[in-house]
Amino acid sequence: MSPGPVVGFDLDMTLIDTRAGFAAVLEALGDELGVRFPVAEMTDRLGPPLELLLEPYLPAERIGPAGDRFRALYPDLAVTTVPLLPGAAEAVDAVREHDGRVVVVTGKYEPNARLHLDHLGLEVDALAGWVWGVGKAEVLRREGALAYVGDHVHDVEGARAAGVHSVSVLTGGCTRDELLAAGTDVVLDDLGQFPAWLAAHVA
Repeated sequence: MSPGPVVGFDLDMTLIDTRAGFAAVLEALGDELGVRFPVAEMTDRLGPPLELLLEPYLPAERIGPAGDRFRALYPDLAVTTVPLLPGAAEAVDAVREHDGRVVVVTGKYEPNARLHLDHLGLEVDALAGWVWGVGKAEVLRREGALAYVGDHVHDVEGARAAGVHSVSVLTGGCTRDELLAAGTDVVLDDLGQFPAWLAAHVA
């Protein structure tokens, strides 16, 4: 085990800006299915599992197959257009500077999450995909995390359930008030503020 802190990070809208890629896949999926999804609205609500986002627009029996097709389309349409969010590389570097480990815990389908990390050259020590909300707590406890960093109220729920520090960033779809009401310990404007927070907590 690392002598330094273990920090968990969410992926979408915490480390990477997936809006353009998600929208492109959703447009293609809609074309295939003959469904006009409200792409801008759905992209603004990134965070919940894909199947929950599709639920209002498809019959129940079509949601599972549509989700599978979305994930199949994703590598070709969404990986190369998705950048790191400001401060993401520096946040990961800050954990390393304290001899720590970086663990990405995401609701995204794990093979697609790995494609993003590899494309962007973001090296992490562990990746757990397809875990959501309080389900993230098991991974965080197993890895011995000090903190979990995310952009959504459900990331706060995961951190709280794991008994680790909840660090929230305002780069996703949740407001400061929503994150504080969910019980987060701190709200940062973006990951550019994370190295200072980590240094204070390691000290």
